Amino acid sequence: MPVCTRDMSMADSVITVENVGKRFRLKHSSSQTLKAAAVDFLRGRRQPARDFWALKDVCFTVKRGETLGIIGANGAGKSTLMALVSGTMQPTTGKITASGSISSLLELGAGFHPELTGRENVFLYGAIMGLSRKQMTARFDAIVDFAELSDWIDEPVKHYSSGMYVRLGFAVAVEVAPDILLIDEVLAVGDAAFQRKCLDRMKDFRTSGRTMVIISHDLPTITSVSDRILFLEQGTVHGIGTPSGIVEDYQEFVRRKQAMGAQRVWGTQEVVIEEVELSGTSGGKTDKFKSGEPLIARVRYSAKHPVARPVFGFSASDLNGRIVYGNNTQIEKFDIPQINGRGEVVLKIDNLSLSRGSYLLSFSVHSEDHLTNYCRLDNTYEIRVTAASDFEGCYMPCRWSKG
Repeated sequence: MPVCTRDMSMADSVITVENVGKRFRLKHSSSQTLKAAAVDFLRGRRQPARDFWALKDVCFTVKRGETLGIIGANGAGKSTLMALVSGTMQPTTGKITASGSISSLLELGAGFHPELTGRENVFLYGAIMGLSRKQMTARFDAIVDFAELSDWIDEPVKHYSSGMYVRLGFAVAVEVAPDILLIDEVLAVGDAAFQRKCLDRMKDFRTSGRTMVIISHDLPTITSVSDRILFLEQGTVHGIGTPSGIVEDYQEFVRRKQAMGAQRVWGTQEVVIEEVELSGTSGGKTDKFKSGEPLIARVRYSAKHPVARPVFGFSASDLNGRIVYGNNTQIEKFDIPQINGRGEVVLKIDNLSLSRGSYLLSFSVHSEDHLTNYCRLDNTYEIRVTAASDFEGCYMPCRWSKG
């Protein structure tokens, strides 16, 4: 098992997560009929449960006054990790220590009793946090004003909309002045104006020297409010560091995952494209290019037997697989009488006029009549393009004038 690195910041840490793992026992769901289930039961046949590790060997610390953002795809383990830090779940392995009071907004309506009114739930939450009724009374008006629920505060919260739930939950969670505030993605439920209020309050919370841990899929927002960001993927830590660096790593990871999902290799294999080497102005291998500069692709192939008049082609697609440009040797009237054995054809684009973004390149070789596909590498090579100016798709010089 990995051992967490103990650094100089451990002494200042208010949250320490050491080699934490969380296992769930999952029972196999079955679509069998009631009769079949009864027969299985009588015969003693039972579907065995299986272990699912939502988190594995997670290690990190959060310093006093720091805001840690947590990002990752759905199912990465973010909410499970937050529940462990809050204490609503216990880890299967490892340990978590937290110093000070914790207030959390982890899921819609969590901690609220649906039959109680908003007012009653406010005082109940305060009592759970260890605050007296007198202390909560002094905070009550500020909570109601922030949540904008003066007309609804004496109604049972079961009648609240999702936005009302979030407004009241956030107002209470912040106003009880915890040492540590945990916020899950529930803020996404609020409208734009309320989100702005929340961000302002979170800024005040940070400047007061308190600690915050926040989960969000809104990358610009989490980048702006965090001191560091933790990237989770399939229950493991893929990185922790500066917001801009980790978000860039996460976006690159997502792009590559999308590209892998779109890949397809097929054809008769009479000719096999063994390798495509991409290079730019420097001449070295690269997958990063500038719009307006050259791209060179060396397509290395192997033909099992003589193949007459093959056509080599390529296309560029966006990450959704939509083709934005395509070309081949037949279009350009570059005739290849015959190939046999190993060889190479070179594609050169003098001016790569794609807009800023990521693209998937496909390469192919097929018969002159397009009826036989010898080899197709669909969406196999990802490139990233930077551009000095903003435009969509492919750049085509154009002029505007008054009629």
